[in-house]
Amino acid sequence: MLTSLKKQAINYTLYLVTDRTLLSSHTLEQAIEQALQGGCTLVQLREKNISSREFYETALRAKEITDHYNVPLIINDRTDICKAIDACGVHIGQNDLPAKAVRSILGNKKIIGVSAATLAEAQQAEQDGADYLGVGAMFPTTTKTNTRPVTLAQLTQIKASVNIPVVAIGGIQLSNVASLAATHIDGIAVISAILSQPNITQAAQQLKKGFTGAIYEI
Repeated sequence: MLTSLKKQAINYTLYLVTDRTLLSSHTLEQAIEQALQGGCTLVQLREKNISSREFYETALRAKEITDHYNVPLIINDRTDICKAIDACGVHIGQNDLPAKAVRSILGNKKIIGVSAATLAEAQQAEQDGADYLGVGAMFPTTTKTNTRPVTLAQLTQIKASVNIPVVAIGGIQLSNVASLAATHIDGIAVISAILSQPNITQAAQQLKKGFTGAIYEI
C-alpha cells in the first residue's frame, strides 16, 4: 500500500489529472491504468460532480491501481477524502482551504500542491508549506472555464523564484509541449491530451517523450 513517499522522491514529470467527462475508455479506472502503463508518474483524482460517497469509493478504486504501479495518488480539493483513503496528498486551489490549514489537518508526511497563476501566489504557497505548484493555464483550454492565463515568461519567473517543484498545466498538448523546455519546470499536468485520445497509453508515452526530450535538448 502506497500511503506516502519521501517528498524529494516524487516524480512530477507526467502528471495526469482526471476528468471522467473526457474519457475515450469505458471507465475511469481503465483510463488511469492505461495512462500509468504509458508512463504517467503522478495521478490527481479530480471529481467535481459526484457525491462524497461516490468520490470516496472512486478514490479507493483509483488508489488500488496507483498502488499497483507504485505511483502517488493526489486528491483534488478534498482533504477529507485524502485522509479517509490515506492518499499521498491533496491539491488545492486559490479558493480552497489555505495550505497552512491543510497542513494542520494532514500533517507533515502528506504532499500538498497549490494552484498558482501569479508570482505572488506562488511565493505565498511556498511560504505556507506547499510541496509543489501547479502553474497555469499555459495555453487555451476547454477543460476548465475559470482559468487565468500564464505566459512562458511568467512561468520561467515563478520557477526561478521558488525552491519547490513547479508543474505547468492548462492546454498542454503534444504540439506545444516542447515550448515549455526553456522554463526548466519539473513536470507537465495534462487531462485531455491523454484521457481523450484513442490510445491513452500511447498518448502518455508520446507526451512524456516530448517533454523530457525537450528538457534534455536545452
